[in-house]
Formats: sequence, C-alpha cells, structure tokens
Amino acid sequence: MSELVERARAMAPGLAERSAEIEAARRVPAELSDALGAEGFYRMLVPAALGGGEVHPRVFAAALEELARGDAAAAWVVMTGSTTGLLLAYLEEGAARTILDARAEAALAGVFAPTGRAVPEAGGYRVSGRWAYGSGCENAAWRAGGCLVFEGERPRTLPGGGVEIRTCFFPAEDVRVEDTWEVSGLRGTGSHDLVVEDVFVPAERSCCVLADAPRHDGALYRFPLFGLLSTGVAAVGLGIARAALDAVMEMARTKRSRGGKRTMAEGELVQVTLARAEGRLRAARALVHETLDAVWETAAAGAALGDEERARIRLAATHAAETAAGVVDRVYTLAGGAAIWSRSPLQRHLRDVHVMTQHVMVGEPTLKPVGRILLGLETDSSQL
Repeated sequence: MSELVERARAMAPGLAERSAEIEAARRVPAELSDALGAEGFYRMLVPAALGGGEVHPRVFAAALEELARGDAAAAWVVMTGSTTGLLLAYLEEGAARTILDARAEAALAGVFAPTGRAVPEAGGYRVSGRWAYGSGCENAAWRAGGCLVFEGERPRTLPGGGVEIRTCFFPAEDVRVEDTWEVSGLRGTGSHDLVVEDVFVPAERSCCVLADAPRHDGALYRFPLFGLLSTGVAAVGLGIARAALDAVMEMARTKRSRGGKRTMAEGELVQVTLARAEGRLRAARALVHETLDAVWETAAAGAALGDEERARIRLAATHAAETAAGVVDRVYTLAGGAAIWSRSPLQRHLRDVHVMTQHVMVGEPTLKPVGRILLGLETDSSQL
C-alpha cells in the first residue's frame, strides 16, 4: 500500500469524529484543511518536478476512498483541490511555483465550468465571472475558474473547432466568496460561489486544457483530465459506501429487536443483503483499479491514449458512482428506523452519496459517448 494511502487511512478516524462539526460549519475547518495539505493530499497530482506527488491514479483513488470513509466532505475538497493542482502541469514553471509557494499546506480550489469571461489585453486577460461549486474555497490561497475567451461580442474559437475555454488562476484576495452553499449533502465542502470582477490575469497564469499540451511528460499527464476528475468523484462515493456498509455490519452484530434474543445479523435477509452489497461494492472498486492500472501501463509506455482507454475510465467511474449510491440506499433501508436519527452517520452517508451522483462527471449522460465508442460509432471524445 502507498504511504499516501496509509496516511489517509490513519487520518480517517479523526475525520469521522469531526464529521458533525464539519457539516454544521458547512466547511472543513482551516486547521484541518491545513493538516490535509501538510500530508500532501492537495498536491497528489502536481508534477514531481514542482514538488508534488505525481501519484499513480490508483493511489489518488485509494487515498480519496480512505478519507471519505472518515468524512466525505473532507475527501471531496481534497478531490477538487488535487484535480485543480493537476492543472499546474499546464502552466509555465514560474507561474506554477508562484501558486505552490503561497503556503505549502494551503488548499487549492477551482471550477472548470466556463462561466467567466476573459477578454485578451496586452500580457494577459481581463476577467470577470461567477463560478458555482467552489469546493474548499475558503481555505484556498489560490482559486481557479474557467472562462470563455471573447473577441468582441463572440467567443473565440480554437483552430480545430470549438470555443476556447481558458482556466485562469486568481490569488484569494482577487476573488469574492458568496455564501450560497445551502444543500442536502456534502454540506461541509463549503462549495460557495466565487466572484471575480474586472481582474487582470497574466497569460502565464492561465491555460487551455482542451488545446494546450501539458508541460510535463510523466504518464500521469497522458491521462485524460476529465477521466481523472470522474475517478476522483467516484472514489469519494466508494468511500462513502464503504463507511455505510461497515456501519450497518457493525449494527447487525449487536442490534436486537425489542424483547428479542437474536441479533439483526442472524436474519437471513440481512445476511443476503449485506453479502450482495459487499460483492457489488468490491466489484465496482476492482473495476476502477483494474482500469487505472491498464491505462497507466499504456501511458507509461509513452503511447497516446485513444478513445477506448478514455471510455474505459469513464465507464468504470460512472459504474462505481452508481453502485456506491445503490449500496448506501440498500443498507440505509436495511437499518430501519435507526438510520433516520441525526446521531446516525447513515443519514449523512445517504445525503452525501446522492450529492456525489449529481456531479456531471459521473451522471448517466456520460455513458452515451462510452456506448458509442463500444459500438464503434464516430464519437466526440473531447469531454471524456
């Protein structure tokens, strides 16, 4: 097991003890965020040449699973922070180091969705915009947002077609955080809106991942960006499901009906349900890890990843997310009335996992291009 995964496993019990606090505050406390950063979690995907982890994607996924077993919100902000850190592989070294050197343990926060407007001017871009879902933003020294690049009143197009989406990095003082995060689950992620008004961003603090090549040549940077993001989302879901399943198994060993002598575990329906849930969860996790290993082997050999590899990653991630939610639903129902109380972690697992499933990276529409590729049909794989 990777040392990073071991550190995540060691932190999980402490995160679980603070879950209620994290949810009530609607954010990961600053000192806890810094502790996660000090362990290297926000820099898992940053190039090693810049002082980052540059880890195998399987390590990335396994670390997130372990953290999510403790607290899903903490794992989520690590997931979004580390995938934002991946974008530093596209920046000039000086700009990347400026961002990384701000505070070694600080979180990163970013939203790829192009809801900003960038207008070219000498040396860079003049940017304004609002971005929803800024997970972990209150603890981030740097924040990023996707922008459409405008020339006049029309978005600029790329040479190969499609509009230019440029991710811009802003120091925290250039971004206003608006408290908007009133939601059913993953409340502790603090995913508020980020607002930027008429800020100049030097060209070297921006990148276009749909057109630019990474400036680092490791196997990790041959992986599709959206594939890694979807893997991270699904890994958090797998961790939530693992925590929920473990909680119900522990309950089954000790819980008795009123006046009853038999434990819940002695019921045949309980045995069959938990065995089936265990098998499904392990199978979904195994598919994710097997796929990451296979695609890594191709990337490590220096080969470009084709549509088939991209499709396999997204299929594994979406399947894992759906399976995780199904496992949580089933064990929550099995737990009966005990699951509904605020003191039970099961009600939080249920809410958290169903916010995870709403993420665009693991939604059912992701299966359409996957299915087209499996069927040998012409497919736009740019978003895979």
